[in-house]
Amino acid sequence: MNVVISREAEELVRTRGGRMFVWIDSQRCCGGATYLATSSKRPQGRVFHRIDGSETFELYFDHGGVRPPDELHLEVRGWRHKRVEAYWNGCVFVTS
Repeated sequence: MNVVISREAEELVRTRGGRMFVWIDSQRCCGGATYLATSSKRPQGRVFHRIDGSETFELYFDHGGVRPPDELHLEVRGWRHKRVEAYWNGCVFVTS
């Protein structure tokens, strides 16, 4: 899996502790759409695997038992409350 990280996302992760956890999150709206969720803190009850992708912070991914994407994109979103969002092959929705 190739990891594509914006410079702003890399800086934000480093300032928030140097770790990023990414996992599949099924939503109950929008016909049961599946997205990727992110956090700088490890969520309970998930199995994460460390993946290569950044030389400046630790990146962990739980692909939820489906084939991982070819590319995982990390970008910063939000104006007042900045957050890192992840994209599956550049898309908002998880596609398998």
